[in-house]
Amino acid sequence: MQLQSRKIAEISIFSAAAVVIYVVETFIPRPLPWMRFGFGNIIVLLSLYLLGFKAGLIVAGLKSILGALVVGSLFTPSFLFSISGGLISLIVMALILAAIPRVFSPLGISLWGALTHNLTQLFIASLLFIGRVEVLHLLPFFIILSVITGSITGTISLLVLKRVSIKDYLKMQTLA
Repeated sequence: MQLQSRKIAEISIFSAAAVVIYVVETFIPRPLPWMRFGFGNIIVLLSLYLLGFKAGLIVAGLKSILGALVVGSLFTPSFLFSISGGLISLIVMALILAAIPRVFSPLGISLWGALTHNLTQLFIASLLFIGRVEVLHLLPFFIILSVITGSITGTISLLVLKRVSIKDYLKMQTLA
């Protein structure tokens, strides 16, 4: 019982942090009107590494839903882009992490996540909102954005994970 309560508390803390970062990010000037840096995804990546896939899925979902609720974009196209990109990218990151865990660092996993997130958004825009494949001409631009944002997110996540090593975190779990 205590272990489950602890897990719920950890997921809640990670989710709250992700939502706060998501909301604060809305005050940062955007290089392009539709572009976000995705700093809340740092917390999603950390939750995937430290708490596991199921917890990461909850954190990613709550970040998108509660963040959109707070900023007033729930059930808008930007919400659909956020939730679909966030969940699909988390699934891809988890699959890569599970299939080939020692090949990619958190930076590499973050790059895969950013690329998947942006490609999912482009696909959703093409399929549901624009209805034309010409939007895929933006693919090279989105790949460049993925490398930039994924590198920032991955580097910060890597620094945090080095500071709080996974072994130390797991050791804290057994002591609690």
